[in-house]
Amino acid sequence: MARVHVSATINGNAVEFLCETRQTLLQVLRDELHLTGTKEGCATGDCGACSVTVDGRLTCSCLVLGVEAEGRSIGTIEGMAEGEKLHPLQRKFLEHAALQCGICTPGVLVAAKALLERNPDPTEEEVRYWLAGNLCRCTGYNKIIEAVLDAAGELRRA
Repeated sequence: MARVHVSATINGNAVEFLCETRQTLLQVLRDELHLTGTKEGCATGDCGACSVTVDGRLTCSCLVLGVEAEGRSIGTIEGMAEGEKLHPLQRKFLEHAALQCGICTPGVLVAAKALLERNPDPTEEEVRYWLAGNLCRCTGYNKIIEAVLDAAGELRRA
């Protein structure tokens, strides 16, 4: 099958890659670009494990073709930390023990970051609504919600 040349910005870096027209953005990120933080959970857009941002909009990368990344800005979990310095959401997830196996965690973090960029002072109900598309099979959601609200407060004070 023919491969297509794609130019995009991923986590602030200009990137070029070749992909087949049927490859999803998730497959391109993991298999072509070796950005394996984005996980495949369901491959149907139902679980949120593959959440990334495309031009600032929260997106299930399993539902987008890699060729659709042409000219777009993609944000993945690998772009959250600044070198060794964790993003406040990442730190708060650790502090609140808001993760277990790690399959859903990258997608939840990307989704929570997208929320806080859009709404820096969400209510608990707004956080729950925003993260409703991210399914976690290992833990309850209370620690996740607490971590997001705690990070939101820290980011507002910064």
